[in-house]
Amino acid sequence: MPIGFVDRVEHMTELRSVLAALAEGRGGQALAFDSVSGMGKSALLRAFEAEAVVSPGPARYRIVSTRCQPGIGPDLMYGPVLDLLLKLGEEQEPKRRGVFRRMLGATGQGVVRSAPEVLSAIVPGLGAVFTLGREITEASLDSGSMPFDSLLPFRHAAALRIVDGLLEVVRQGPPTVLVIDDIQHIDESSQFVLDLLLRKLPQEQLAVVLSHTSDGAYADGRESKVESLLHRWASEGLLRRRTMRGLPQDAIAELVAQRHPAAPPALSHRLAELTGGHAIFVTLCLDEWSPGHGADVALPPTLSRVVEERLRTLTEQDRALLVTGAAQGDVFLSGTVAAVTGLSHDVVMERLRLIARDHRLLVPEEPPAWARWEAADCYRFEHRALWSVVYAQQSAEQMRSRHARIAVALSQARPEATSLERRLEIARHLRQGGPACLAASADAHFALARDAATEGLSFAEAERHCEEVIKATRDLPTGTEGRDRRFVQAVELLLSLTEVRWRGQSRPAGGPDIDDLAAEAEAAARRCAEPELAIRATLLRGKTLLATQGLVPSLVKLAAAVELAEEHGDPVALFVARVEYGRQVSKRRLADGLAQLREAERMYASDPRLGGSGEPVLQHARNLGEMQLGITLFDSGHLIEALTRLTRCVARLRDEPLKAELPIALNYLAQVHVGLGDYGKAEEALREALDFEADRGGDSAWHAYNAALLARIVAQRSEDPVESRRLIAEAWAETERTWLANLVPIVRNLYAEVLLDDAGEYGEHLDAAERLAVATCVETRRSGMVRSEIAAHSLRSRILVRKGDVEGAEEHAREALRILDEVGDMPALRTEEVLYHSALVLSARGSEDEARALLDRARGAVLRKADLIADDAMRERFLAGVSLNRAILGDGEVDR
Repeated sequence: MPIGFVDRVEHMTELRSVLAALAEGRGGQALAFDSVSGMGKSALLRAFEAEAVVSPGPARYRIVSTRCQPGIGPDLMYGPVLDLLLKLGEEQEPKRRGVFRRMLGATGQGVVRSAPEVLSAIVPGLGAVFTLGREITEASLDSGSMPFDSLLPFRHAAALRIVDGLLEVVRQGPPTVLVIDDIQHIDESSQFVLDLLLRKLPQEQLAVVLSHTSDGAYADGRESKVESLLHRWASEGLLRRRTMRGLPQDAIAELVAQRHPAAPPALSHRLAELTGGHAIFVTLCLDEWSPGHGADVALPPTLSRVVEERLRTLTEQDRALLVTGAAQGDVFLSGTVAAVTGLSHDVVMERLRLIARDHRLLVPEEPPAWARWEAADCYRFEHRALWSVVYAQQSAEQMRSRHARIAVALSQARPEATSLERRLEIARHLRQGGPACLAASADAHFALARDAATEGLSFAEAERHCEEVIKATRDLPTGTEGRDRRFVQAVELLLSLTEVRWRGQSRPAGGPDIDDLAAEAEAAARRCAEPELAIRATLLRGKTLLATQGLVPSLVKLAAAVELAEEHGDPVALFVARVEYGRQVSKRRLADGLAQLREAERMYASDPRLGGSGEPVLQHARNLGEMQLGITLFDSGHLIEALTRLTRCVARLRDEPLKAELPIALNYLAQVHVGLGDYGKAEEALREALDFEADRGGDSAWHAYNAALLARIVAQRSEDPVESRRLIAEAWAETERTWLANLVPIVRNLYAEVLLDDAGEYGEHLDAAERLAVATCVETRRSGMVRSEIAAHSLRSRILVRKGDVEGAEEHAREALRILDEVGDMPALRTEEVLYHSALVLSARGSEDEARALLDRARGAVLRKADLIADDAMRERFLAGVSLNRAILGDGEVDR
């Protein structure tokens, strides 16, 4: 056992049990050790590693450790994961080991590689995921029109491949323990990987041990999120948590005996009273004790006093060197200290060497990876608690000034050698550098945000950088050059990243008020007098209004964006705005949507700056527009033209490298097949979409919609009621997780229909269907999703008829008819279906004339669609193969 490590018997026993389970082939476990800072968690982990190294007998396992970096750790995407992979790779076979060594050797030798680039070289198949994810992310950010739900599967797929790659490396060696120290500083990309990894441990010869400092666990901020994650893992049985408290008196007595064998027995009792067993405090006090003090020496009552006593023994210049080093962090470089103080580097290196030798304040340290090749010494304060006291020995302006100068010093590296770690260090110091650094801080954080989102699909890290940009730009004086542009760009990126969490709320997941932010960005864009920026900001405001206030106010803004683009005369901006407006206005007025989308199609075909550019942004907008035009034609009754267009679109998307929009196109194609009575082809399309997204991985609102539509088809065909109920339950659970505003009510209505198909006159399925329909009626009144509101009222009418409440059924049937007559044909809604079911209800209530009139309207709608089908066989299947159409035309009864 190393000198200075005592007690912790129960914790070491638990760690040994993890090793024993691995050695006996019983699978992996996960342990987390919690405490406030300074209780000896890191010492415990080091002792555990040391014991494993010297244990007798052949090595039956290996321990690989890493530490999350304070300061920049939460933004260092995949930091600990990459470090563990590289260390594991050192033990690979020579041919495979060469890949890992090339990646390690490249860092610091003028070849800066990003974490995604290094991971892609190590993990098979990951490079393709990052490449596709980067392209679609860039397209989404640059167009401002794609729901970020489409990007989450790429992030999930990346994490899955990283986990698989790590496990593959682990399986090629002995049973392994991964040790991650200071997990409170872990980045969210690594959290995502770790979450997936913990779920696989029982089937693997791999264990995970974490240490967690809980000082900031219950305050708002990043560390509280890590605490929540640990709590969730423990609640799910994925790990065991153990709390480390103060050392008991007998352990303190053992430590005193190790450090000062001749000390009187009463000293350990006095230390226990004074420190409460706080391990670092005990150690620091023992550093100050000498035999001449005896047991009655007056020990400083606080940690600060201990450190301050040590600092008093230094010269004024040495104290300044220490405080400057502390401004860089608990680990610092002599070259940075020299640059900030203006002293000779040789003088600084010598003074720091003597301080480390004589004063028990510093210890030499290996430099961080980003500084490995710098001509400088590196030191670490003995304890972070000691560092925090030294850092506090300066005024607020001294702190700001030193941070600003450190940022300048770190920025002197060649651009091609500026790694992510160095950029994060620079941004951290700019952030703390005060008013003089605000503009530079905003620029540094925006570049980091963009790279995090596009290079590593690290959306959470990108969000935090955007928040820093917004904070910095707001603090800049009004009128500062570039202030408004910086603000608009940061808000646009932040809202794009958080869109999947809006859930119809103004403040998603505790974040900022999204519509207030969008309105502020819109005003800032107008002040910039840059038309393209104003168009994008207006489009963005339309999206936030859709989420927070509903479709109608959103359409006003989206129409305004089209008008701005027309005035500006930029075909690219106009095309993107017209596609977005056409997609949304179709949900309210089919004819307007059709006109906008047809015009966008004409523009793309006739203007070489659009169709001939090959730009991913325009290709993405073209795909969305083409699909929406196809389904809008279907909703307008042009079934064959819709089928032709969507079949062509799906075929083209299958050949594209991204295939990002393929699940949407297959959904639309399946709807057309259902409308034509070709349920087999509809099912094929939906299963293709589901398989595609299952391979890609991750939750997706369109995956949920496709599963719900498939459940409805299976239920209608009475093929397998068990499968239809399973599919629809899973679809609704996924919808609740993703919550894409325009799809939520559609999936909820499909859920109600599946339950209605499977229900009798009474029972829990019928009650559940009614609850779902009621929820949609309430939600759509606020959101303005009229199509789903009509469908929900029609559903409630059918449910109430089944329950025997014909009067209540009439009320909802009439409400569905009232709205339908106001707005006309709607997308994702068969007008003839609403008319037919309303006719049945009114007939049951004795309103025969009204019922006949409604039935005539329904027949007219069906026959109009049939007249547009030129192919005789397809027309016959449409009329005879669709049960609703047979019932309307009097040739059969509609499915319940």
